[in-house]
Amino acid sequence: MKIPLQISFHDMPVSPALETLIREKAAKLEQFHPNMTGCRVVVDKPHNHSQQGEQFAVTVDVSVPGANLVVNHVRNEDANVAVRDAFLAARRQVEDHVKRKQAEVRHPGQTPMAEAPEAPEA
Repeated sequence: MKIPLQISFHDMPVSPALETLIREKAAKLEQFHPNMTGCRVVVDKPHNHSQQGEQFAVTVDVSVPGANLVVNHVRNEDANVAVRDAFLAARRQVEDHVKRKQAEVRHPGQTPMAEAPEAPEA
């Protein structure tokens, strides 16, 4: 990774165990796109609501050449599970990005079949 991993904790104390887990997940994510230029992770514990348990929100922002991929809808009562789910979603986005870029290289200028306009009916 060209820019070091950035980890932020909001509304909660810094957790060395969670930070280690995030570093491991980010290193593994880099295997799916070796040209990753940056990764920013925010672990947030939003204000408590009396009717809901504590929820941890995790945002993963991955920078790759030509795109900035963001995962930000991951919430769970367990911070470790929220981190795991966020990195799984980020991995899917990185893999999809790589597939799209490979398709563009193979077929430059062509519209994918799913986006092609339908032929008018006679």
